[in-house]
Amino acid sequence: MPLPKPADVFDRGWEWSQLARFAGDTAPGATLGVVSGRRRQGKTYLLEALCEATGGFYFAATETVPRAEALRQLGAAIAVYVGTPGTRRFDDWEQAVDALLALAPAEEPNPATGPLPVVLDEFPYLAREARDLPSIIQKALSPRGLARRASRARLLLCGSSISFMGGLLSGTAPLRGRAGLELVVPTFDYRLAAEFWGLTDHRLAALVYAVVGGTPAYREEFLRGAAPAGLGDFDSWVVEHVLNPASPLFREVRALLAEDPSLRDTGLYHTVLAAVAEGNATRGGIANRIERKAADISHHLTVLADAGLLVPESDAFRRNRSSYRITEPLVRFYHAIIRPNWAQLERVRPGRTERIWRANQQRFASAVMGPAFEQMCRLWAEDHAGPDSVGGDVARVLSGLVSDPSTRTSHEVDVAVFDPEDRLLAIGEAKWGEVVGLGHLRRLSHIADLLARQARRPGVLALFSGNGFSADLRAEAERSAGRVQLVDLERLYTGA
Repeated sequence: MPLPKPADVFDRGWEWSQLARFAGDTAPGATLGVVSGRRRQGKTYLLEALCEATGGFYFAATETVPRAEALRQLGAAIAVYVGTPGTRRFDDWEQAVDALLALAPAEEPNPATGPLPVVLDEFPYLAREARDLPSIIQKALSPRGLARRASRARLLLCGSSISFMGGLLSGTAPLRGRAGLELVVPTFDYRLAAEFWGLTDHRLAALVYAVVGGTPAYREEFLRGAAPAGLGDFDSWVVEHVLNPASPLFREVRALLAEDPSLRDTGLYHTVLAAVAEGNATRGGIANRIERKAADISHHLTVLADAGLLVPESDAFRRNRSSYRITEPLVRFYHAIIRPNWAQLERVRPGRTERIWRANQQRFASAVMGPAFEQMCRLWAEDHAGPDSVGGDVARVLSGLVSDPSTRTSHEVDVAVFDPEDRLLAIGEAKWGEVVGLGHLRRLSHIADLLARQARRPGVLALFSGNGFSADLRAEAERSAGRVQLVDLERLYTGA
């Protein structure tokens, strides 16, 4: 019988089902699972709920604790769990791992729940002080190992350092091939974020998403449920809860970088992210903005990508070109709005924060809202649009540049939809603050003609707007028999 998801866990139905299936697997022997994802996404919440529902063991490591103290803390937690007085003493991690696996002995399975989940949360903290820990776990879980065969533990390692957790199972890492579960807990997409924040006004939902994204902890833990009551409340909400130096969100991006052990020179990493937030998306553009050689920042771009803060994306139409996109909306907002005004925002004066926010409205629209809206449109095309809306089954959605030899210029395409055979199905243009009209359609049609010369004519032209469409464009779309698709905020949030 499936393990029911706790009522207080919002969404995460698929993630819960994977954890429950792994924890309840009745196959003999101990097994390993790895759970990762960026901070504040609810990984700990899920794992604690799993242990509560199954009677499992949960232990969260502490940062910068020496090996001996980590072993002492784990021993104390195990003693409490099994109900023995005092603290279990471990001389090394071999003893500790054996004790963890022994929590679910094979000869005495729990008759109520079967195999037992055993969770080590914040695993990178443990491995930082005990670099041999992954190898010790590998040895314990060897297919012919006595410890594995004598246990029914479902050992779950969890961590927020995406680069570290991803490396646990890759390449020649000791645990490669040992895991029966590799679960990444993602942020909520823009539709789920609106539902989670309780926002039914689509424009307001898009604005809030552009600032804080889909990270559940920002609403529940950081803001204690504080959300804009309506569209007219958005500006005051930003001033009070995001630009306020007393708010946890104000320093959150600095904390995100400081908490990741792979980001050691945080100043330069912030500078790279700021360059991307300003619109410098290519490796060369970023290097020029921060006055470095492209080769000098290759490592930093790779580390930021491994940390899940940047994502490199191939150009839809130029195989040898790629660009970088900031993955977390709050990081983009911080570098576009907060960081350039940090000193003034920290020195609180009556009316100053309101003036700074008013003065940055155009920058917010172009550097924050624009990129966020374009990404929302790509997500709609990839995850929500029906085949009739984009011309077929979707395999990938990108953006890119199309060359125009006649004018020696390039045209940017915000949305490019491809099918599983790599055929171009649709191209689209996204405008947040403009009423989209026939001029935008003519531009998109011209790009389609340019692509036709490359034998890649799209079947659908999609226009996305956060501010509506002109009457003549709506009439043209009606006459186009589906070739011209208009996607407003209501369709973006509720339609296909």
